[in-house]
Amino acid sequence: MAKQMHDTPMLDQLESGPWPSFISGIKRLAKNNDIAVDLLGQLETSYETKKGYWKGGTVGVVGYGGGVIPRFTELKNEDGTPKFPDAAEFHTIRIMPPPGSHFDTKTLRDMCDIWEKYGSGLICGIGQSGDIMFQGCSSANVQPFFNEINELGFDMGGAGPAVRTSMSCVGAARCEQSNFDEGRAMRTLVNNALDDLHRPALPYKMKYKVSGCANDCMNAIHRSDFAVIGTWRDDMKVDQAEVKAFVENKGRKYVIDNVITRCPTQALSLNDDDTLAVDNGNCVRCMHCLNVMNKALSPGDDGGVSVLIGGKRTLKIGDLMGTVIVPFHKMETDEDFEWLEELGTEVLDFFAENALEHERTGEMIERIGLTNFLEGIGIEIDPNMIAQPRTNPYVRMDAWDEEAAKWEERKAQ
Repeated sequence: MAKQMHDTPMLDQLESGPWPSFISGIKRLAKNNDIAVDLLGQLETSYETKKGYWKGGTVGVVGYGGGVIPRFTELKNEDGTPKFPDAAEFHTIRIMPPPGSHFDTKTLRDMCDIWEKYGSGLICGIGQSGDIMFQGCSSANVQPFFNEINELGFDMGGAGPAVRTSMSCVGAARCEQSNFDEGRAMRTLVNNALDDLHRPALPYKMKYKVSGCANDCMNAIHRSDFAVIGTWRDDMKVDQAEVKAFVENKGRKYVIDNVITRCPTQALSLNDDDTLAVDNGNCVRCMHCLNVMNKALSPGDDGGVSVLIGGKRTLKIGDLMGTVIVPFHKMETDEDFEWLEELGTEVLDFFAENALEHERTGEMIERIGLTNFLEGIGIEIDPNMIAQPRTNPYVRMDAWDEEAAKWEERKAQ
């Protein structure tokens, strides 16, 4: 039985609305956990004073430089002791999930049992960081918790100026839009960079993310420095019988309004006999029609990946989307995955040597120029990197005509 609850009138109000409240979840934990009791006390104080009372520090496990997010309370009594002692240290431990976040129920229960022994009970299943976030652990319990989690087969995730934990979508295991082996690609990139993940020594963080198609369920294009996106280069597959069934079920007006007119390149048209005509040369693989008519339309058979570099949320120069540096590459053989591993190494090494402190990959490219970056990682300029190079506002065009001529010469060889 946990200690007596603190008065939390302001937090109680958060339970009064029509929606589930995180306060109710913490209170359930507080019935048997003193850490959760004092967490509520500190949170109530923050609501009253409109101030945060957590500060950082240094906490880790043996042999690792990252993976633990330290949090120490600044709320003290007059004698200097913590006002809420059981939550005075409330560290978050990042643990890497498996590719595609596949777990069996026994593993999940084992994780919960271990965490109840050493921590607050608060878990963020999979955050945007890509990690399982175990929130609320004392300094003394960090190492024994990790030892037991490690026995289950799980490793520490990334934190600080390091390679961060990667994410891959569920991919071919559950999704018909998959174009390659997403899980293998993710593990290839991560395993190759484990030293840089566990021992932060970079100018700033570096993220790999892997999505099996342009739906980009992992937000890789705008939330990762190195995005691997599944695509195909032959024609989209069309089952005309399913197209007709869809039109009969939904009606021509629905299909025209919600599929045909929403194609960004006007590559679709509905024939008089309710079959679908596709101008594959103008298809940009936006995935909208495949998502709406998922029985009728499928990715082509010639699948592979595009690689985009430099995506991130707002930091120094605003939001950046990833820039295509590899328009298409097959991902079938061992040699293909070795190529991906080598490209990941080249990008990481170039970033480590050329980025400024607290600068992401996209900001580095913006500062030094895309041409210099491509030359530095050994990628030749390819006009297919962008569909309309003369009108693309995100890529400088200096010397692209000369580079395009070189590309034509290489193609003719």
